Amino acid sequence: MNKAVFTGILAAGLLGIAIPGYSRDGSIVLQNSAFRLELQQDGTASSLLVDGEECLDGRRIPFCTLTQERPYDNENFLIFPAKPKVFPSNRIIRDGDTLRVDFQDTYDRAVIALDIRDTYIGFRLVRVDYRIEDLGIKRKTEIDAFTLLQLPVRRREHFGEWLNVTWDGERAVCILGTDPKTRIDAVEDGGILRMSAGMEDRIGLLNCRGAALVATRTGRFLDTVRQIEEDYDLPPGVDSRRSEGYRDSYYELRDFDLSNIDRHLSYAKAGGFRAVVIYYRDFATTCGHFLWNDRFPGGLRDLKAVCDRIRLAGMVPGLHIHYSKVSIDDPSICGGIPDARLNEVAGMLLKEPLDPTQTRLVCASVPANLRMEEGRRLLRAGDEFISYTSIDGNILTGCERGLYGTLPSAHPAGTLLRQPDVDDWPRFIRISQDGGLQEEIAGRLAEIYRTCGFRFLYFDGAEDVPSPYWYNVSRAQLAVYNTLPEAPIYSEGSLKSHFGWHILTRGNAFDIFPPERIRTAFRQYTLRGAARNADDFTAVDFGWTGYELPDSIRKGSQPDTYEYICSKALAWDSPFSQIADLDKFDRHPRTADNLEVMRRWEEAKRENRFSPEEKQRLKDPDREFVLLERLYEYYPLPDRGNIRGFLMERNGKNCLLYWNMAGEDTLTLDIPGRIRLQDTSGRRVRYVRKGNRITLPAGKRMILETELDREALSQAFTRP
Repeated sequence: MNKAVFTGILAAGLLGIAIPGYSRDGSIVLQNSAFRLELQQDGTASSLLVDGEECLDGRRIPFCTLTQERPYDNENFLIFPAKPKVFPSNRIIRDGDTLRVDFQDTYDRAVIALDIRDTYIGFRLVRVDYRIEDLGIKRKTEIDAFTLLQLPVRRREHFGEWLNVTWDGERAVCILGTDPKTRIDAVEDGGILRMSAGMEDRIGLLNCRGAALVATRTGRFLDTVRQIEEDYDLPPGVDSRRSEGYRDSYYELRDFDLSNIDRHLSYAKAGGFRAVVIYYRDFATTCGHFLWNDRFPGGLRDLKAVCDRIRLAGMVPGLHIHYSKVSIDDPSICGGIPDARLNEVAGMLLKEPLDPTQTRLVCASVPANLRMEEGRRLLRAGDEFISYTSIDGNILTGCERGLYGTLPSAHPAGTLLRQPDVDDWPRFIRISQDGGLQEEIAGRLAEIYRTCGFRFLYFDGAEDVPSPYWYNVSRAQLAVYNTLPEAPIYSEGSLKSHFGWHILTRGNAFDIFPPERIRTAFRQYTLRGAARNADDFTAVDFGWTGYELPDSIRKGSQPDTYEYICSKALAWDSPFSQIADLDKFDRHPRTADNLEVMRRWEEAKRENRFSPEEKQRLKDPDREFVLLERLYEYYPLPDRGNIRGFLMERNGKNCLLYWNMAGEDTLTLDIPGRIRLQDTSGRRVRYVRKGNRITLPAGKRMILETELDREALSQAFTRP
């Protein structure tokens, strides 16, 4: 747009004449059926209306910014200090479906394309022009980061940090990335959210599809996100969250093969599971090439036979993978010449030559970030891996040569020593996201996934990528996702990035907590995670749950543990996951009771049996519930040896729910008056009475109904 046109726009505004794309006061108007966004020609946003309600705070912040790690212009770096410099937009002009944006103290002009749809508006940086003034030495300067749009949004009741949406029962506002290269963020600042979308030069400023602004009635929000996913060919995160099996829990196999898969599946059925997960480490000896172990001599044929059994049993098979790293026993590492595409975290130069027998490395300098943790003290010189034990000035000592199948070699002075990015779990080395190794690993996983007919994925180790994490976390997942024959029903993973919302459609599981620490761990982690994920319209996995036997010290996995886990999962419309140790399932005296608990809650969840008010009660971390023919709140009593007891009211009577945690025995109580004893299925159970003294069977869960008040029943149980 030339100067004359711009002058005409200003004049029209002064005369009160409306022109397309501008209001009578000269502000720029971007409008569709869902919202009205006003931008001022001074480079700021002034209003965002949804059904007449203002969704911005009123503060005037630049709509776009341009960042340089230091001032690059010849005169600017003589004025400003050597630190990142943010240049705000100070003029915006609309020209049809294009915005032209100028910036204070720079000669850049950004050209932004608008994609105005019925329910959202897309923004994309087309190019950045540079206007060279005829003053001294001038050149086009670098741009390190660019903010495509930025708004001071009023924070509503909920803020989903993952999806970058703030919402309540009426309205929702979201700036959504439409490309994995778009960096999405929001900073809370005194009751507002500075929501933004932008790009970084190291990832790519151009050739990025940008971002979309969504401002709508909350009931229409996910429909709008779904439309964006369809229009921009994104993974179908909304459809996954709306799928029939989205809340289904899963049974994760351990130590399985064709000889015992049917026993596993019998337990999975008894627990009400409709999904079964296979961990790749149970069929593969390595990560990277996924070489087959001895339990699967037929390789893919045997694994497919297992998956066929799962489907025949009426369950859906899923695959639990590591995908962004290689194990130290994989051919990528131990094949004699390590793959050149491993990620590296530090480097230094040899000061003195090194022969194949030396165990001291004299370096020109040692970087401060050289790792010293056990298992991570590893270097690569050419094609040789070398470990070290300590650092003495610029000398690495206690070196072991020729690790992981490499050969000790001579290395001249000046050789670059590189430190591979050894995982926190030091049996893996993380890979670079450049160079194609990630795509090769994804291709191998895709063959396994496709051949065996898997239908969902757990992306484990999502944190095991190099920075920038906001980009590489979803980039690595997308490399795998793009190789799959069809979109998974749902996926979970261990670290979330904004674009990954479309890929990881259920929240992560937590690492296994001991049964006796479940309640504490849930309060501290899982329940907090569930509340945060709900703000992002996403379920969280209330697992992984281990399975532990009772012993003289610990009580192991017990029915009340599962009542707690499953009730909280149902309250948050979420699944849980059970790690299946077949030997422990066989040996645990309360396995049948535990599986009964799981099955009842899974059935209630699928049937949507509870009202929102009941779910709200279930969310309370300090209240405990048992699901029998209906929902009851119950209250724990101190354990009486191996007998665990809970008080509850049922059918107008005070009841004792009890069981033996470690086997079969009897329970003797002093209780006058009439009693009724039955198991949790409702069958009457015999007992022995002598006067007021009754002897009850104590094995599986029993319900004792009495005429006593709660205090008297409590004393009867706790008194020896």
